[in-house]
Parts: sequence; C-alpha cells; structure tokens
Amino acid sequence: MTQLTLFMERCRTLCAVNQTTRPLRSDTERTVGAILEAAERVLSRNPAASMEQIAEAAGVARTTVHRRFASREALVDAMAVWATRQFAEAVQAARPDATPPLVALYQVAANVLRVKRDWGFAMSRALTDGTRVSEVHAAVDACCERLFARAREAGVLRGDVDAGWAKRVYYALIRESAQSRDGDPDELAARIVDTLLTGLGTGRRLT
Repeated sequence: MTQLTLFMERCRTLCAVNQTTRPLRSDTERTVGAILEAAERVLSRNPAASMEQIAEAAGVARTTVHRRFASREALVDAMAVWATRQFAEAVQAARPDATPPLVALYQVAANVLRVKRDWGFAMSRALTDGTRVSEVHAAVDACCERLFARAREAGVLRGDVDAGWAKRVYYALIRESAQSRDGDPDELAARIVDTLLTGLGTGRRLT
C-alpha cells in the first residue's frame, strides 16, 4: 500500500467521524457532504458568509450545522480535509505509477483541475493542524517525482532535462490553468502537456 493510499484511508476515517468521534450513519454522511458542498459554494463567493447562510444553502437548519461542526473554524478544517481527500483520489485515479507516462501526465492534470475547480476555496485554506494536508502533498509530490523520472526514462522528456524543474513547471501550469473557470479540463490538460513537452517558441536560438 502506497503512502498516498494510506493517506486516503486516513482521510476517510477523519471524514467519517464527528466532533465527538462517533461513527456517522449513512444519512448523517449525506448531510455532512451536503453541508461541505454548500459551504464551498457559499464561501467561494463570500468568504465572510455566516454559518446560517451555509445552512440555508445546504437546505438544513442552522442547528444541524452547529451540531456537526462546533465552530466555523471546524467547518473550514473539515472542508480542507474533504478537498484533500478528493485531490488524493484524483491523483490516484490517474494511476501515475502504472499508466504510460504521457497518458498519466495528461490524466493527472485533468483530474486535478476538476478538483481545484470544485474545491478551490477549501484547497486554499490551511488546516489548524496542517499535518494532514502536508502529508497528502508530500505523497503526491513523491508520486509525481516517480512519474517524471519514468517520463525521462521513456523518452517523453529529454535525457538532459532536470525532472524536478519540469515537475515544478507542470505544477505551475496546472495552478494557472485552474484559474480559467470557463475552460474544459480535458482541453486545458492537453494544453498543459503540450506546453510542457513542446513549449511555445519556434525553436530558433538567440544570437
């Protein structure tokens, strides 16, 4: 079991307990999911929105939100954990350790773009205890390091390319593309990979 898989199992556990650590029933899980999704929609439009506004958007009573989340800070932390879980699952779904590198580069970008669009507010917020989020980012980074090493070995990247530098450029392209709310994630992912591998220049050298 990889470090990323282990993190996802931990995220499922964290998302499946309430503030008093009692297991959630399936109906409660649906309610919590609805609250988290509503919070993302509301807070992404208005970061100062109240718990009452979030409850209204989720279609539940304000007391329900307060029963599940002791404070606004607890709610935002839960959103960060939930979004991090989606992020981890998006990367793992691309099977970056097994899929041909060129395909994996495209699929990881497309999957991550979808999560960043759906959970942009939550992913921009650090947990009070940031260990959980830092764990997944470390696991994803290690996974991407292996992917870029495989890409170089397979001839997708030139042999003289610094794989670490190429990985950081890839991250930056995904991050900037996520700001384009109207673009199709699949088309943007194709553009990211094309830019990474072929660049934007004519190939002429400076004289």
